[in-house]
Amino acid sequence: MPFMKQYKRSFFVAKRTLDLTLSIGALVILFPLLLLTALLVKLTSKGPVFFSQERIGMSGRSFVLHKFRSMITDAEKHTGPVLAKPKDERITTFGRFMRRTRLDEFPQIWNVIKGEMSMVGPRPERKFFIEKHIELQGLRLSVKPGLTGLAQIEGNYHSLPREKLNFDEFYIKNMSIALDLKIILRTVWVLVSQKGT
Repeated sequence: MPFMKQYKRSFFVAKRTLDLTLSIGALVILFPLLLLTALLVKLTSKGPVFFSQERIGMSGRSFVLHKFRSMITDAEKHTGPVLAKPKDERITTFGRFMRRTRLDEFPQIWNVIKGEMSMVGPRPERKFFIEKHIELQGLRLSVKPGLTGLAQIEGNYHSLPREKLNFDEFYIKNMSIALDLKIILRTVWVLVSQKGT
C-alpha cells in the first residue's frame, strides 16, 4: 500500500515494544482473573474452556486465534460459518456475560505476545468472510490485526460490517503510538462501563 510508506520502521519497532510491554504486563496482572474465568467456563457449560479458530492476519497469513468459549460446542455444525446475532441462542449464559465484559477475548493476549496480533488494529476475520466480502481484503490486511480497535470502542459486537470497516480504514491511515494509547485507554473505559455492549 503506497500510504504505508509514510510510516518509518521506528514506528513499527515502537508499536511492537508497546505490544509486548502491555501484553506481558496484562498477562501477569490478569492471571488470577483468567484462571477464574476458565474455571467458570468449564463449570457452566459442557465443552472445552478455549475456542480456537483460524483467522487471517497481516498480508493474508493465517494464524490460530484463541478465546474463552462463549458458545455451545460445535455451534456451527449444522449451519456453517455465520456471524453471531443479538440474543443468539448458541451463546451460553456465562458466555453472554463474557461478551458484555469482553472477557472472552483476553486469551488473545497470547497471540499478541507471539507477534500474530497487535494490541490495536482491525479485528481479525475468518477466511470464509474475507473471501465473501471483497471490502475485507486489501487495506485491512496491510497491518497486524488487533485485540482492540476503533470499531470496538465506537461500536459493539453487532455493528454493521461497513461501519466497522470505516473505523478500521481511519485507524490504518492515521496510525500512531498516541492513537494506540488513546484506544487502549478508551477500551479500559468500555470494559469498566460496559458501554457499547
